[in-house]
Amino acid sequence: MKTNTVINSKQPKSGKKWTTQMIIFTGMLAALAGVLMSLEFSVPLMPPFYKVDFSDVPTVFGTMFLGPAAGACIEVIKILIKLITVGTNSNYVGEFSNLVGAAIFILPLWFVYKKRGANTRAMIEAMIISVILRTAFACFCNAFITLPLYAKSTGMPLDAIIEWVATVNPAIKDLKSFIMLATIPFNIIKLGLNYFVGGLLFVRLKETKVLPRLA
Repeated sequence: MKTNTVINSKQPKSGKKWTTQMIIFTGMLAALAGVLMSLEFSVPLMPPFYKVDFSDVPTVFGTMFLGPAAGACIEVIKILIKLITVGTNSNYVGEFSNLVGAAIFILPLWFVYKKRGANTRAMIEAMIISVILRTAFACFCNAFITLPLYAKSTGMPLDAIIEWVATVNPAIKDLKSFIMLATIPFNIIKLGLNYFVGGLLFVRLKETKVLPRLA
């Protein structure tokens, strides 16, 4: 009984104080995420301000390994690193969207993973649910928050933004088609890539038992 108590006391749970190891590990993942967020690239037929990066990989890994608080810290720090080192290509609208969507990304991933048994199948189920929720949020956020803010920040009417996007994808003619043909596929592609790489990395390292006993 005493041995089990000692081992469990090292595991980060909600309400527990962070250890030095956890703080260091979270900082390392956040720094990596900040670098990866700066290495973004465009996707064909997508709006110029829609960029794919792999900065969610450390967040996926950190959330399942250390918990939602660490995942949230990684998200916040990576955005700050990106803004300081590279700046913004969306007048801070994209960074604001990432920050607002962090809870919708992190909390379902963590709770479903733990609730379903903290195994590989639970991880896949958690990722699928998280992708659906985050994509749905992105549709709402783009329609009512980020696109209007982006239009306002650039001094352009929303219709002009849609027309601009139509130059790379003529099928986009209005806000509805923008959501259907840009927001939804973009988020599925970006999140799918990040979740796949992050989940694969987590499973591989967990199987090799090279991870320190933090979670």
